[in-house]
Amino acid sequence: MAAAALGSSSDSASPAVAELCQNTPETFLEASKLLLTYADNILRNPNDEKYRSIRIGNAAFSTRLLPVRGAVECLFEMGFEEGETHLIFPKKASVEQLQKIRDLIAIERNSRLDGSNKSHKVELSQQPAASSSAQLPATQSSNPSGLAQHSGNSEGRPLSPPSASMVTAGSVILKVLQANLQHVLVYENPALQEKALAYIPVQELKKRSQEKLSWARKLDKGTNVSDEDFLLLELLHWFKEEFFQWVDDISCSKCGGKTKSRGEALFPNDDELKWGANRVEDHYCDACQLSSRFPRYNNPEKLLETRCGRCGEWANCFTLCCRALGFEARYVWDYTDHVWTEVYSPSQQRWLHCDACEDVCDKPLLYEIGWGKKLSYVLAFSKDEVVDVTWRYSCKHEEVISRRTQIKEELLRETINELNKQRQMSLSENRRKELLQRIIVELVEFISPKTPKPGELGGRISGSMAWRVARGETGLERKETVFIPSENEKISKQLHLCYNIVKDHYVRFSNNNQTISGWENGVWKMESIFRKVEKDWNTIKFFAPIMIFLEPLKLFWKQN
Repeated sequence: MAAAALGSSSDSASPAVAELCQNTPETFLEASKLLLTYADNILRNPNDEKYRSIRIGNAAFSTRLLPVRGAVECLFEMGFEEGETHLIFPKKASVEQLQKIRDLIAIERNSRLDGSNKSHKVELSQQPAASSSAQLPATQSSNPSGLAQHSGNSEGRPLSPPSASMVTAGSVILKVLQANLQHVLVYENPALQEKALAYIPVQELKKRSQEKLSWARKLDKGTNVSDEDFLLLELLHWFKEEFFQWVDDISCSKCGGKTKSRGEALFPNDDELKWGANRVEDHYCDACQLSSRFPRYNNPEKLLETRCGRCGEWANCFTLCCRALGFEARYVWDYTDHVWTEVYSPSQQRWLHCDACEDVCDKPLLYEIGWGKKLSYVLAFSKDEVVDVTWRYSCKHEEVISRRTQIKEELLRETINELNKQRQMSLSENRRKELLQRIIVELVEFISPKTPKPGELGGRISGSMAWRVARGETGLERKETVFIPSENEKISKQLHLCYNIVKDHYVRFSNNNQTISGWENGVWKMESIFRKVEKDWNTIKFFAPIMIFLEPLKLFWKQN
């Protein structure tokens, strides 16, 4: 586009304007016109307060700027700051900076209107400080997906502009709202869904799900789960075990051995940029002394081919697969650096948490309780709406509220409402009523007290141990119990241990009737086993049969 032809100047570089230029010509011209109007009103009337604030709920702002890549960032670069319900251009802000960004936008706008890729005379404002020589830095090809790039070890957080001082934390969240609400429309491409279906063994997954559903109905005749729910579980398991692969360090392109990330970014080439890889990691092989490229692709079509990455790539591709199979799905972004998927279950009439990296479904407290994450903002994006679903993933609401300081709650709420209003304008009345009913059900779920379920207490399993420890996601440490025979037990060649399921303790008869409280405190290792007290029936169950194996110096509890 013309942006590249305008040249490059380190003195006038503007990441926000460069981002704005990546929009379609029609979108750019409409957004730039409004941005110039805002800037010129201030420049021509510097002492008039009414021109120094923009109401977030204003129809023009919410429809013509908020959904546009780079538009809000341009306002922040001009000097606007966040207020309760408005963006404010404070008296302390630099008029020269506003003029500079305004002229950069005008250069590009004039160039496009004149239909030429060469520099043109700038439509200068009335201010004497205007600079007609301001130029836009050269930009690279656009990201076809529109999804905010996950860089390095960042897995869900959008790529921040190079100058962090230009952008507040609140604008990062505003950028997420814009970028991801636009990105999820990629999943609605019929041709892309057909391509995804070609990779998914649909019939095999349906066969497995039907078998498991039949077995479940025999065990629980009153179950409200459907074949779609079981198909979702099979898709999740297939994606984790057979289709996608986690990447910490890639294999050397020459010898196939292990590499190590240098922690540096390489410049993406044209093909990498075509598929949304705005960042390329540099992985080095000591044996070959060779660098290998690891592009962080953001386009789900490309991910169907590469089938690897970290949670950003996993959630991106898995959400596409869900849509290809006809599930209503959301792409979920967590401010504390993770992403996953939600799928709507018609039979259960609620949204189910699905994390393809972990092969887990309907365990929303996994991150806060199991991984130890300090959650603050969790946002879910679909073709019809964006929803703040933070409260589904927390049972410590007061702590979460104390951490939600990045953006004013009223601003966040009003922004989401305006985006949803615009996104749903073309929907039928029945569909809007359906979405409203679902939101009401969700709100009730959000405020209902939550207790961690079995499976939500463990730490993260995807990625290397170093990766999980570094991110503080290994969960609470549990001591591994090893029974060492006493001298008397060695002489008698007997270790007699009995577990009382009612009292929930062990008695070690062969060692002076020693008692150990809590069944988990006598376990060396465990998986998929938990104790449940059925108070209504006055029964206690273990939801997996267990066997005991006696080996030298160790006692194992093992799932049968």
